[in-house]
Amino acid sequence: MTEREGRIAVDRPVFTVEPWCVREPELRLDRLAQSESVFALSNGHLGMRANLDEGEPHGLPGTYLNSFFELRPLPHAETAYGYPESGQTVINVTNGKVIRLLVDDEPLDVRYGRVHHHERVLDMRAGTLTRHVEWTSPADKTIKVTSVRLVSLTQRAVAAICYEVEPVGEAVRVVAQSELVANEALPGGGKDPRSSAILDSPLVSEEHFANGTKVLLLHRTRQSGLRMAAGMSHHIDGPESMAIETESSPDVGRLTIATRLEPGQKLCIVKYLAYGWSSRRSRPALHDQVVGALAGARQTGWDGLLNEQREYLDAFWEGADVEVEGDAEIQQAVRFGLFHILQAGARAERRMIPAKGLTGPGYDGHTFWDTETFVLPVLTYTSPSAAADTLAWRHMTLPLACERARQLGLHGAAFPWRTIRGQECSGYWPAGTAAFHINADVSDAIVRYVDATRDEQFEREIGLDILVQTARLWRSLGHHDVGGVFRIDGVTGPDEYSAIADNNVYTNLMARRNLQAAAETAMRHPDVADRLGVNAEEAASWRDAAAAMLIPYDDRLGVHPQSESFTNHARWDFASTKPDHYPLLLNFPYFDLYRKQVVKQADLVLAMHLCGEAFTDEQKERNFTYYEALTVRDSSLSAQTQAVIAAEVGQLELAHDYLGETALVDLHDLNHNTRDGLHIASMAGAWSGLVAGFGGMRARRGELRFAPRLPGGISRLAFRMRYRGNLIKVGVTGEEARYELLDGPGLALWHHGEKFTLADEAVELPIEQVPARPAPAQPAGREPTPRRFDPHVRAPRR
Repeated sequence: MTEREGRIAVDRPVFTVEPWCVREPELRLDRLAQSESVFALSNGHLGMRANLDEGEPHGLPGTYLNSFFELRPLPHAETAYGYPESGQTVINVTNGKVIRLLVDDEPLDVRYGRVHHHERVLDMRAGTLTRHVEWTSPADKTIKVTSVRLVSLTQRAVAAICYEVEPVGEAVRVVAQSELVANEALPGGGKDPRSSAILDSPLVSEEHFANGTKVLLLHRTRQSGLRMAAGMSHHIDGPESMAIETESSPDVGRLTIATRLEPGQKLCIVKYLAYGWSSRRSRPALHDQVVGALAGARQTGWDGLLNEQREYLDAFWEGADVEVEGDAEIQQAVRFGLFHILQAGARAERRMIPAKGLTGPGYDGHTFWDTETFVLPVLTYTSPSAAADTLAWRHMTLPLACERARQLGLHGAAFPWRTIRGQECSGYWPAGTAAFHINADVSDAIVRYVDATRDEQFEREIGLDILVQTARLWRSLGHHDVGGVFRIDGVTGPDEYSAIADNNVYTNLMARRNLQAAAETAMRHPDVADRLGVNAEEAASWRDAAAAMLIPYDDRLGVHPQSESFTNHARWDFASTKPDHYPLLLNFPYFDLYRKQVVKQADLVLAMHLCGEAFTDEQKERNFTYYEALTVRDSSLSAQTQAVIAAEVGQLELAHDYLGETALVDLHDLNHNTRDGLHIASMAGAWSGLVAGFGGMRARRGELRFAPRLPGGISRLAFRMRYRGNLIKVGVTGEEARYELLDGPGLALWHHGEKFTLADEAVELPIEQVPARPAPAQPAGREPTPRRFDPHVRAPRR
C-alpha cells in the first residue's frame, strides 16, 4: 500500500451523509468506540451505548441510569478547608443488550470467519438503531442477522430489541443466549482528565430470579447505597422444535434458545428490557416496579413500541426541525444533535442532563454549566417541558447549594461546578469552586424559560427561589469599593485558562442580570418573596449592586478585557507552540497559562452573545477581532459561540467554518475522545450556530428578534421554534426571510430591528447585505477548517 492509499484508508468517512439517518456502511473495528457513542440510544432515564449485540468485540461497554452513581474518594496533594472529599462517578449498570449467537457451535464474532456485509443505521425519525450482518463462520456456515434496537421515549423504564436469524444456503443449528450481565470488565482509563474513573465491580447482588422467559437481577452500590433492578422478558418465534431454558446467578441472567433452522426459516426474538433505581425504595418495591414495566412493554408489543416511538418523534420534529440546503453535512449534523439532545433530556424527569448525556462515562457522568448555557436554550424553544424538568432538578438540589455557600462563608446558594446528585465533585478549585458564574448561568436559564413559556406557576414555585438564593450569593461575594463600584474579585470565568481573576466581564454581566431578575421577580410575587424572607431593603441592595456593577474596558486598545488587567498580560507564544501540544492543558502547567493572554474557550465573546445589549455594534466587532487572535478552542464549547458572534458581526464565512466544527465534533471525532461519549453541548451548537447565528435569533423580555443572513455555502435555511404558545417557522434565503405562524395566537416579531405582527398570513421581508470585512486572524495552526464549496461537487473541501 502506498503512503497516499494508506492515508485515504485512514481518513475515509466512518458514516455516510444523509438527511435523516446516520449510516455506518461497514464495520470499522478501529473506530468501534466512536460508533458506540454515535449510535447510543437514550431517553434521559436510561442510556445504552451501541455495543454489538454479541457483546464482543467492544470499545467501551456501557448502560447507564441517570444519576445512578458510586462514591469514590477525591485525593488532594494538600488538603484545605472547603475541598470536597468525595466524588461521584457514573457506573456501567447491568447490560441487557447482549444476545450471543452460536452457529453450529461457532460463536458469531466479527473478528473470525468472513463478514460479507455489516451495516448499522440510526434512524432519527423512527428512533431506532438497525443492524444488518451477513457472516460466514470458520466452519463455512453462512447466516444473516437483523437486529433493531430502541430505548422507549414513551415508556421511560423500557428498552427493546428485535433480533432475527436466518440461514443462507443450507440448514444450521443455532443457539441464542439472551443475557443480563452485571459488573462487566471495563477497559482502563487514560490520563486525559476528561475521561472517567474506572471502578471495579461496583454492584453487589441482592436478588436474582428466573422463570419462563423472564429474568430479573437486583443490585446495590457498595458506597452510595443506591439500589437498581434490571429485568428481561421475551417473545420468541421460530421452529416448533425449539428448546428454551432460563437461569440466573448473582451477576448473570440468561435465556438460552436452541433450534435448527432450515432454509427459509427464521428465529425471531423480541427482548423487552426494564430498568429502575432508587435510593429509598425497598428491594421488593423495586422488583415489582421492573416486573410491572416489563408487563407494560409486553402488552404494548414490539410494533406498538415502534409506533409510539415514531409518533413521539413526529411531534418533536414538528416543532424543532431545521432544514439546511447547500451543506449536506450540516443538515445531517443539526438533526443528529437535536436527536441526541432530546434523548438526553426527554424523560430525565427532574434529574440532570450530563455533559455526555447517557452515551458514555466521560467526565464521570457529571453535569456542568454546559447544560444551562448551551443545551437548555435548545430545549426551551423546542421541547420546553424537558427544560423545565432539568431546572426543577436544580431546584431540588438547592438546599445542598445553600449548604455549600455557607461552607464557603457566603450567603445564598453556590451551585456545584460538577456533580451528579448536587454535591460538589470538582477537586480543582480554580476551575471549580471559583467558577461562580454557574450560579448566574442557572438563573439565566430560569429567566429564559419563563420568558419563552410565561409559566407563572414555575416562576412562583421554582424560579423565584433560585433567583433569590443566587442573588444573595452575588451580594455577599461582591462588594462596593470606596468609589461605590460593585466588584466581584477572585473568580474564574468560562475561560479556564484564566483563573482567579478580578471582575471577569462575563461573570459580572451575568451576575448583574441575575440581581435584576431576582428583584423584578420578587416584586411580581410579593407573597412568595415574603415567604423567602426577601424585604424591600434586600431587593433594593440587589438593584444597587446591579446598577454599580464594574464592567472593565480598556480605553487604550478599545476593547473589553476578559477580566480586569487581562490585556496587560503577556501574550502566549503561539508561533512556537507545536500542533501536537494542543490542548495546552495536557502539555503546559496551569501556572503558565493563567498569566498569559491565551483563551481556552469563548469568554468575553460569550458575554457578547448572552448579554448583547451591553455592547455596541462597534465594540462587538473590535472585541471579536481581538479575541479571535487569542482563542485556541481547546474546549468543544467554544466554536458555537464564535460561530454566533462571527455571524452577527458579518463574518459569515468564518461563522460557517465554526459551525462545521461544533456540529461535526462527534461525527468526525474532531477531539479524538468521542469514545467516552458525545459532546452534548457542542452538538447543541449546531442549532445555535444556525438559529442564533445565521437566523440572528435573540429572545428577551417578551421580544423575539431575528437578523438573518446566510454564508455563501448555505442557499436556504429554515427552522421551527416555540415561543409563548406559538409555533413559528422561519425560512431564510440570500435575499429574503419568510415568517410563518404554524400554530398559536400570533405574536410581534422583529426583523433586522423592524417590528411586525405575525398572524394568519406569512410575512416576507428583504435581507440587506453587509459589506465585506477583512477576516480576523486566529492563532497559528488553530484556524477552523474552511467549509468553502466547489459548485460542481457541492461538498466541503478538506
